[in-house]
Amino acid sequence: MNIDMIRAAAIRLQGHAVRTPLLYAPFLDKLAGRRVWVKPECLQHTGSFKFRGAYSALSALDPTQRSKGVIAFSSGNHAQGVALAARMHDTSAVIIMPSDAPRLKIDNTAAYGAEVVLYDRDTESRDEIGARLSAERGLTLVKPFDEPLVVAGQGTCGLEIAEDANMRGIENADVIVCCGGGGLTSGIALALEVDAPTLRVRPAEPEGFDDVTRSLHSGQIERNARTSGNICDAIITQQPGDLTWPIMQRLCGPGLVISEDEALGAMAQAFLQLKLVAEPGGAAALAAAFYRRDEIAGDDVIVTISGGNVDPAMFARALNTI
Repeated sequence: MNIDMIRAAAIRLQGHAVRTPLLYAPFLDKLAGRRVWVKPECLQHTGSFKFRGAYSALSALDPTQRSKGVIAFSSGNHAQGVALAARMHDTSAVIIMPSDAPRLKIDNTAAYGAEVVLYDRDTESRDEIGARLSAERGLTLVKPFDEPLVVAGQGTCGLEIAEDANMRGIENADVIVCCGGGGLTSGIALALEVDAPTLRVRPAEPEGFDDVTRSLHSGQIERNARTSGNICDAIITQQPGDLTWPIMQRLCGPGLVISEDEALGAMAQAFLQLKLVAEPGGAAALAAAFYRRDEIAGDDVIVTISGGNVDPAMFARALNTI
């Protein structure tokens, strides 16, 4: 992985992905104790940054290989990204999703034209299901984060952060990233290493699923004991990726861990102050800026809102915290 791959992905994505802005909301500053800048990837196609990596991967495939179809596994955001990218490339997509994924994400993935295969994440292996279907149908697997072309696509988000931060004179800031397997985190870190080296990436994770935070602390890959059971479903993985972990270990600062209630509170503030709809996992970085402010230094903090695919009932639950 290197900056050249990210710049190449940016060229392929040009005219296809949304170039999301860097928003400033003064009313959030008091909660964070510093200026808060928000990168709203909830405004990206399919409501998540995942479209970047999915389109990057599919656009780089050999056309003959791509025409046979692709397969992916995801709790919902990568699923929707791959489904739309496949439709845009006039090919088919099979998406393996956990049966406890939010109904909205399952329905939207199917609406983009993908074939959805549900599995029980506590008793079945998505990798085994994916390997079997890939072999049977000749499909190309598009991994959610442990794939260079996917990480390169996510890294384009970092290129934009670097450009906008430079325009606004933002220096020596932490860039807090909602983190699951580390695709967005490592991609942004690689981009900032070259284009904005004074900005430091820090992963944000939910309690009980803070494998990256613990790995950064111990210096080796740590696994989560559970694979489900948190409202931040979009950023729940068992452990950091083999590709993403060395990048995060080299480039990231300490992780920040937030609770479910803190994620809900951040969702409410994103709506009140920015009129943005964030899902729980997508609000983790903003929650860290608010509720872990004593663990952050500097006059500025940049946070990603990585996704906005939230069921109405969960969004109402967030608004009820106000």
